Amino acid sequence: MLQIRDLTFSRDGRRLLDGASVVVPGGHRVGLVGRNGTGKTTLFSLIRGELPTEGGDIALPAQARIGGVAQEVPSSATTLLDTVLAADEERAALLAEAEHAEDPHRIAEIQTRLVDIDAHSAEARAAAILSGLGFDEAAQARTCAEFSGGWRMRVALAAVLFAAPDLLLLDEPTNYLDLEGTVWLESFLARYPHTMLVISHDRALLNRSVGAILHLRDGKLTLYRGAYDTFDHQRRAQAEQQQALAKKQAAERAHIQRFVDRFRYKASKARQAQSRLKMLARMQPINVAGDPEVAPFRFQAPDELSPPLLSFDGVAVGYDAQPVLRDLSLRIDPDDRIALLGANGEGKSTLAKLLAGVLAPLAGDVVKSSKLRIGYFAQHMLEGLHADETPLQHIQRVRPEEKPATLRARLAGGGIDASLAERVVARLSGGQRARLALLLATLDAPHLLILDEPTNHLDVESREALIHALTDYSGAVILISHDSYLVECVADRLWLVNDGRVAPWEQDMAAYRDMLLARQGLRVRRADRKEAKTQARPSSGDLARLKADVSRCEVRVAKLEEMRAQIDARLADPALYDSFSSDRVTALEQKRAEVVDGLDRAEALWLAAQERLEAAEQAPTA
Repeated sequence: MLQIRDLTFSRDGRRLLDGASVVVPGGHRVGLVGRNGTGKTTLFSLIRGELPTEGGDIALPAQARIGGVAQEVPSSATTLLDTVLAADEERAALLAEAEHAEDPHRIAEIQTRLVDIDAHSAEARAAAILSGLGFDEAAQARTCAEFSGGWRMRVALAAVLFAAPDLLLLDEPTNYLDLEGTVWLESFLARYPHTMLVISHDRALLNRSVGAILHLRDGKLTLYRGAYDTFDHQRRAQAEQQQALAKKQAAERAHIQRFVDRFRYKASKARQAQSRLKMLARMQPINVAGDPEVAPFRFQAPDELSPPLLSFDGVAVGYDAQPVLRDLSLRIDPDDRIALLGANGEGKSTLAKLLAGVLAPLAGDVVKSSKLRIGYFAQHMLEGLHADETPLQHIQRVRPEEKPATLRARLAGGGIDASLAERVVARLSGGQRARLALLLATLDAPHLLILDEPTNHLDVESREALIHALTDYSGAVILISHDSYLVECVADRLWLVNDGRVAPWEQDMAAYRDMLLARQGLRVRRADRKEAKTQARPSSGDLARLKADVSRCEVRVAKLEEMRAQIDARLADPALYDSFSSDRVTALEQKRAEVVDGLDRAEALWLAAQERLEAAEQAPTA
């Protein structure tokens, strides 16, 4: 059991925890949520005893082992497998003692304890965890020094999962995982046998891996039973109820005040007026608690281009003349929403760099619109920001001809307000840096926006804002993300990058997740599907997203129909044939065929979106 009583803590003059109290029963798996900067990571440091409390206390069972991923494992000559095995300190100490013990009684005790902790299956368990996080058998035998920092973070995560502490503290564990590793981690954490607290903004993980949500807001902790969607529904219902009560109270106060104003100076009514004044004084105003509004993302709409934006025929791409991907025959049209699936190392980022023009093809033909503008966001771009410069200076470098007022307006449109515009990047949060990088990537209103893990530093609300912006965006989007909720909300096509090839994944994300779990030897929870079919009516936010999907599909169909009508009109114009040019006619006929093909696909997506909306609207009310 974890018990927090009246916990108080301040940092930089700001009160992060203000008399916070909560009891987390033993064995519970809990997601810790709250806006960026509210003190979630600080709470973990207080639980671990790394920071002194200003008031209150934190109680844990005696001898309870606390584990978490503080930093990446060091670069060393130790193999990955041995690094993970060493995380179980009791097992390592017992094995070391067994090599030198001579007392038969002590030897028996050691062997009994090794059996109790299942030490003999340790290598198999450690290997399974490393495999789930993306390390094959050959990689497990390599040394830590051979891997980059991001991969060593995975090793550190594997080590703490293998050690299985009594209280597991995980702070954004999916930030350095791909979708495949995230799916495995969701399943592993859902079966974790001890108490767990995980800070995460990954809605899918919080729905599949925890049974309660601990919400940190205004310095207080509130525990909600159920997964994230249940918490979100309860919180919205509470806010609506508070608003209704506050509105009712305001009407009642106004009614009483009118009586007082009318009769307070009349002798016959003075007593009643005074009574009502006292009633007003006793009425405690109902505080409508609510999180501050999240700044939206606003992406400028690009001008229209005829399809396709990009097409590849027999293309190969790689590094140092060694292809990573080959035989690529792909096409991207305006308004396409494509998510790239596949394990790390299969070539998703390589394909993104090819699409962005960062990598040149090694072979094959690439055709792109002459006016095509591409926006590219990748994680390394956050590292490329100048730590000693402000957001205003960053955007001035790109748009030196624009006035400061215009540049500030652009920053505000990206969620960077006046208080942040002249703050150096080193003092910005990860989410604020991500907003700046996204703004710089979309400054020129790109026709094609390529996003490689855009959500790593964004909280749940900011991720929702990004989903809304991408839904409204009229350009094409290529998305790489470990956040399956983001993929499901944004993408209408899936491409699987695997074994040097890229091919459409014709099924949905649920089928892809099932395939990954089956491949990893984990049981697929068919109950999830049954629950999905019988779930209550979606929230108003979910319905709004479905309606937005339908609207976006309708707009796309209308645009393509208009393009087809314009081409038909040109082909029907006799003047085209007066100065007969077979090349012009052939080009128009080819463009018409492309538009008709795109229209067929757009209509299919429209029908599918309409069916999803109708099914949601007909779902039973909770």
